[in-house]
Amino acid sequence: MSDDQAAAMGRLKDKAPQAAELLRQLANTNRLLILCHIAAEERSVGQLEADLGIKQPALSQQLAELRQYGLVKTRRQSRSIYYSIADERAQAVMGMLYEIFCGDGQAVGARLLPSAGASAPSTEASAPPRGDAARFARVTPAPRR
Repeated sequence: MSDDQAAAMGRLKDKAPQAAELLRQLANTNRLLILCHIAAEERSVGQLEADLGIKQPALSQQLAELRQYGLVKTRRQSRSIYYSIADERAQAVMGMLYEIFCGDGQAVGARLLPSAGASAPSTEASAPPRGDAARFARVTPAPRR
């Protein structure tokens, strides 16, 4: 193992607990749907409830967990609270999930596979679609302020 590879492995070991926690947060269908829905633009609690069909108590519980972990931020306007993604890592993951599950998958597959003429694996053959699969919104990077 080269010095660069050893250093990379050390960084990976240091960051693995953070990565595991981020993935744990994304592993809940409702939280994933919420993040997906606010990836493109902020939404009010009422909009999230109506658009996603998640009842208010469950929605509030999932939003609280996302807030606690720092994945979403809030903005109050009058009596409404608006949510948007606060974590650049979550924004990047949502973009990748969109490409894998909703796009043509070629851009992501091309980056992940070796360039020695390998072709992207078929997602249809490897994982059959499930009825409770999340639908992902197209994610575009937010303009820097």
